[in-house]
Amino acid sequence: MERVKSGLIASLLAISFVVSAALAAGEPPVQVAEGPYEKIEQITVDLLNVIEQHREDYPVNQLAFFAALNSILDASVDFKYIAKQVMGPYAKTASTEQRELFAQAFRDGLVETYGRGLIGYSGQEMILLNHADIKPGQRKVVVKQEIRGIDGVYPLAYTMAFKKSTGQWMILNMTINGISLRKTFQSQFLQSAKKLGGNIDQVVAGWK
Repeated sequence: MERVKSGLIASLLAISFVVSAALAAGEPPVQVAEGPYEKIEQITVDLLNVIEQHREDYPVNQLAFFAALNSILDASVDFKYIAKQVMGPYAKTASTEQRELFAQAFRDGLVETYGRGLIGYSGQEMILLNHADIKPGQRKVVVKQEIRGIDGVYPLAYTMAFKKSTGQWMILNMTINGISLRKTFQSQFLQSAKKLGGNIDQVVAGWK
């Protein structure tokens, strides 16, 4: 199906879709991990390394490139949660298998879109705007960033939530220049479902 692949969205995804692992808690006791802000900075470095390792041979090494990106994002992005939100009301009527299949299709599609934009990264300046301490018991945080290049300044906001089960902060949504990616993808899913008469299997099959 038709999805968000404009130059602006792809390039912003490419240089900014970096997320976190943070404070861990609960039983059994675990080590305290890096805070979300520090982790964003570290993953940014990891992503830039992946670009340099794969840029010269791209697109011949495309599959290896996507796999490397996936390994970075997998522990940081709550793909299942986001996919469920994208499905909207259809998530309630879909079977477990359909939800899992869409989560996988959504994840693969996003990583590929992200990866194709990532290759175009050209050294724009990334500025972390806020760096507040995480309060005891805090379960959500919005991390704000700016991308500054010769064509302008683009604001980003990462909505992140702390998962007790893993002791990590996971990204739930990203807003790019005022555009919510989760809402954008949800709109596309609902339009496709309406066009296909509510046939979720067809929506999932056509998502890539």
